[in-house]
Amino acid sequence: MAQKRNYGEWSKEELIREILALKKQKTYGLVWEREKTKEDFDLFINWEGEKTKEEFSPESKDKFPVLAEVKDKEINSDKEKPVNLLIEGDNYHSLAVLNFTHKNSVDVIYIDPPYNTGNKDFKYNDKFVDKEDGYRHSKWLSFMSKRLALAKNLLKETGVIFISIDDNEVAQLKLLCDDLFGENNFVGITVVQSNPRGSQASLHLAEVHEYVLVYAKLLDKLHMAGFTKSEEASSEYSYTDKNGKKYRLLGLRQRGGEWKREQRPNMFYPFYVNPDTGQVSLTKTKDYKIETLPKRPTGEEGRWTWASKNAQENIHLLVGKKVNRKGEEDFYDIFRINYYEDEEGNESLAKPKTIWIDKELNYQNGRTELKEIFEGKDLFDYPKPVYLVKKLIEMTGNKKAIILDFFAGSGTSGHATLQLNKEDGGNRTFILCTNNEDNDGNGLKICTDICYPRIKTVLKGYVGSDKEKIEGLGGNLKYYKTDFVEAEQTDKNKRKLVDNCTEMLCIKENTFEKVKDAKKFKIFKNDKLHLGIIFDDEYIDEFVKEAEKISGKIHVYVFSHDDSVPTKEFKTIKNKVTLCPIPETILKVYRKVFKND
Repeated sequence: MAQKRNYGEWSKEELIREILALKKQKTYGLVWEREKTKEDFDLFINWEGEKTKEEFSPESKDKFPVLAEVKDKEINSDKEKPVNLLIEGDNYHSLAVLNFTHKNSVDVIYIDPPYNTGNKDFKYNDKFVDKEDGYRHSKWLSFMSKRLALAKNLLKETGVIFISIDDNEVAQLKLLCDDLFGENNFVGITVVQSNPRGSQASLHLAEVHEYVLVYAKLLDKLHMAGFTKSEEASSEYSYTDKNGKKYRLLGLRQRGGEWKREQRPNMFYPFYVNPDTGQVSLTKTKDYKIETLPKRPTGEEGRWTWASKNAQENIHLLVGKKVNRKGEEDFYDIFRINYYEDEEGNESLAKPKTIWIDKELNYQNGRTELKEIFEGKDLFDYPKPVYLVKKLIEMTGNKKAIILDFFAGSGTSGHATLQLNKEDGGNRTFILCTNNEDNDGNGLKICTDICYPRIKTVLKGYVGSDKEKIEGLGGNLKYYKTDFVEAEQTDKNKRKLVDNCTEMLCIKENTFEKVKDAKKFKIFKNDKLHLGIIFDDEYIDEFVKEAEKISGKIHVYVFSHDDSVPTKEFKTIKNKVTLCPIPETILKVYRKVFKND
């Protein structure tokens, strides 16, 4: 029950805290029954938060997560290709680890979270949340907000997140993401026709769609490359310049929203057209003599899509063409040249649209793809089709992207990444996070029995249902499980964290090739640097002797009881070594992640 506010019985100090609490509450935005924090207790707010408190497994209580590699699940099929990661465990703990290993490093996040339909699709604290649960939306929002907040930390400034969702939570998710990512970083919502025949389960309308919400880390730094043009779109480039380059003409006058002169007055100005050549100028001369203004066919004054400064800088891309206007015999409109190829000769791409109706998006295709891999067995409900995730990744235009899916489920995002690499020669990598719960009572575990076998199969190849051999997509995979060490920061527990941090440090530095495996220190490498881990400062001298043989940069993590690292011992390699204390480097991240737990 909520705390009763009989303010007449409160002390002065309690009243002050209550005022501060009330001032903290939102005046606009999404408000729900959140899980209580330590600060909430101090300020007498969110007393109902116990209803939405998320409970984790007992073995993780008051502990910090680490990663333990499952060596017998490692896959090495091509040493020239990068290493992909699969993490088994609750995605909250996986995201906490990734906040150490991948902060500001991920290019693309795609997730397909529970839709919270009330039909046994969203489990919270080991119980399915049904439609009659009065805290149904609050539980889902608490669940999502914790994970999205951690995920945001992982995105690069140029990064983007795609979230699949349906009508049950799309409104709440939009407000939540506006709060977490910033309304100004909202890119758009894509409507995906996932069920062309329409669902007959809905009472009045046959639903054919789902959504993908798109948010940037920083909108002004986001680049969306787009898609290869269709034959129909390519046919629009029907003009050819003197150099043989194809182009089309696009109207410079604003046709859609905010088209009126008074809405953007600085974009209302005249052009002057040379009627003999079609060339345009911003200055009237004897050759450039026909004035044209951005007017609609109705005579209403509009505006151009370019300001005059931009028009002057790109005047070579503008042409004037005579068009039929009632009552105006010599009316010229202004068009801009849009080339089919860029200056390097690459085909320009089409801007993604907000409605996708490709037949490959049918959700049944996802099920068919999975059955093909598992010899006709129907093992997973509603897997996303590879085509959808591949299309989302492709439109970012980044062939070296790190892709994260922390609701990996059947592994579609990993499959899509590998397939897209195969098709366009990309060098993308994926990180998949999923739990290992029983999959819908069929006796199979999601990670070990569905996700991992799927990735392994598409990496190595398989025989399809028609007995045709499907070549493997190639690549490498490391498999990890979340484990835990005590969070209380005693010397003993710090030592345990250091002893269990090797995998996390290798992932952080992307160094997986073992060079030296001594008892008190280890050395790994990649093609750019070496990683050194010293578990006991008594062995620094021995490590330095090994490091002196190494050319190039070395990142060294040294056990330290505090935030300091001894430097004099490293003087012979000081020009190539970067020193970091452990576990403090990890603890700084975890203190922030778990500050309210």
